[in-house]
Amino acid sequence: MSGSLIKIDEEIVTSAVASVTLGGSDWDSSYDVYMVALNNVQPVVDADYLRMRFTVSGSADTSLNYDRATKELRADGVFSNSFQTNQDAFNFIQNGTGTSETHNNIMYLFNFNNASEYSFATFEETSFMYAVALRGRTGGGVLTVAQATDGVNYFYPNGNIASGKFSLYALKK
Repeated sequence: MSGSLIKIDEEIVTSAVASVTLGGSDWDSSYDVYMVALNNVQPVVDADYLRMRFTVSGSADTSLNYDRATKELRADGVFSNSFQTNQDAFNFIQNGTGTSETHNNIMYLFNFNNASEYSFATFEETSFMYAVALRGRTGGGVLTVAQATDGVNYFYPNGNIASGKFSLYALKK
């Protein structure tokens, strides 16, 4: 597998920003599958949900066309299913501002360069929550619009991103 990931874009947040966009002007449409890695992402506001949108021509698609379904694994309760339909973004697990209350995620992006298909993603995420509990999810989501997309945009709805590393890779054919 050595050399199978090609780094396209990376943002390292060390002081508060409203959002992080990967891709856009840095997008390389010569690949079929992409991977996004999030490491130690933390909000400015406690108990906030990390959210994500796909981008079109470098701008976040804010339409009400995002659907996602996941299996949630919880250290503080029973496993459960989680889903959303017709939203303006994907919701991830809440996390907080305390020590080690960070969000981590590996996501694969598909059909981003095909204007005749829906763009979709699969992901695995973990978060040490604001309530001092570990949670994980695995699942996927789709933007139910047939259009080419060229990146991802991350944000917290109630405040800024305090810190974290956001990396976009292409998978070598």
